Amino acid sequence: MATLEIKNVESGYGQVQILWGVSLKLQPGKLTSLVGSNGAGKTTLLRTVMGLLPAMQGSVHFDSRDVTKLSPHDKAQMGLVLVPEGRQLFTDMTVQENLEMGATPGSARGEYKKNLEWVFELLPRLKERRAQVSGTLSGGEQQMLAIARGLMGKPKILMFDELSLGLSPLLVLNLFEVIRKLKAEGYTMLLVEQNVQMALAVSDYAYVMANGRIETEGEAKQVREMESVRKAYLGL
Repeated sequence: MATLEIKNVESGYGQVQILWGVSLKLQPGKLTSLVGSNGAGKTTLLRTVMGLLPAMQGSVHFDSRDVTKLSPHDKAQMGLVLVPEGRQLFTDMTVQENLEMGATPGSARGEYKKNLEWVFELLPRLKERRAQVSGTLSGGEQQMLAIARGLMGKPKILMFDELSLGLSPLLVLNLFEVIRKLKAEGYTMLLVEQNVQMALAVSDYAYVMANGRIETEGEAKQVREMESVRKAYLGL
């Protein structure tokens, strides 16, 4: 099983620094959450890990290999997959064509049909919509397609950015049920999520980010019971 370790990463946009010495480690086969308020730096961290933003300082190690300066394409080929905020689908292409685009890594091409069957089993709504243009799907269906497209790349590590953003409570429950199933399959996952209560409920381990720094970390159950977290993020 794959591992990911982020060590003292600093990053930002141009001259504006957002991240300050962020360190985070994913345990193999576990679901780790990174939670915090809007603007804390969570998306910036994912973009830096993926190589969409350069790291000013620090390093990213994937399976003990330093991949800090590799391109997003190279990281995807290795099995590091990001399901981005806002879905970023090919909206003028069908559901199935979007899934084909997800299967570009070499390791995924040879098992395309097998992976497609498994994804349709996991997300049966997409099978019904396979010939539909993805831009005409509902918000929840588009989010399911974004997850499925990531899965088609045969990821070793899956990173999700704000799965529940803009979705109804019922759709959020459905998506988190998918995350539970992936967890049962043994995927190593990092979930970046504003819905702190849901994220902590499904996770094994959690990091809390504020102002571009990791504020606290621990077993998800322990983090959930912390007074500071309950007040700041759970409204308790």
